[in-house]
Amino acid sequence: MTGGGPRARSAPPDSPLVWNVAGLLGEGTGAVRDYVFDGVTIDLGDDLQLAGPIEGRVHLARTNRGLLVSADITTSLAMECVRCLREIEVPIEAEIEEEALPTIDVHTGQPVEISAGEDEEPIRLTDHHELDLEQTVREAILLAEPIAPLDREDCPGLCIVCGLPLDEGLHDHPEDDVDPRLEALRAFKPE
Repeated sequence: MTGGGPRARSAPPDSPLVWNVAGLLGEGTGAVRDYVFDGVTIDLGDDLQLAGPIEGRVHLARTNRGLLVSADITTSLAMECVRCLREIEVPIEAEIEEEALPTIDVHTGQPVEISAGEDEEPIRLTDHHELDLEQTVREAILLAEPIAPLDREDCPGLCIVCGLPLDEGLHDHPEDDVDPRLEALRAFKPE
C-alpha cells in the first residue's frame, strides 16, 4: 500500500473517519493517498460496545469512476463469554475493500449518475467531495464480531447446581433425592 504516492496523513481530529478527497479526484487515474487514524470511537448500537479505540489505515486509489478504498482496522469489543459469562475483551481485525463514487463532478459541479444494475451499492462521496467511512467501519466491525466469544478455548462453563464458574472453587454439592427411575444414571460417567 505504500509507493510513490504522498506520505500518510492523519485524519482531521474533529471527524476522524471523514476525509476531503477533492484533490485526489482532480488527479489522474492511479493517484493514491494514504491516511492513518487512531483513538476513534463510534457508536455500535445498543447490543455492542467498544472496549478500546479503533485504529487503522486507509489507502485511496483514483480510478476512472471514483476511488478504490482499502482499509485495515483493529479494535476490541467488550463482550461476555458464552460459557462462563465472564466479561472479556475480544480483539477485532477487519479489512474493507469498497468503491467510492462522487455525487458531484469535481470539474463541472454537475451531479454524477451511477449506472443501474450494480450488485453492490458503492459508497457515495458527499456533495463536498468528502469520504465518510464511519458507517462502513461500523459494518465491518459488526461482521467481524464473533458469534460465540469465549474467554479461552477450554472454558468449562458454569456449574449446573450453584451457577459459579467450574474453574473457581469446589463444586462438591450434596446429592438431591433422585427419581428412582433415574437412579441408574447416577453412576453414568461420560468418557
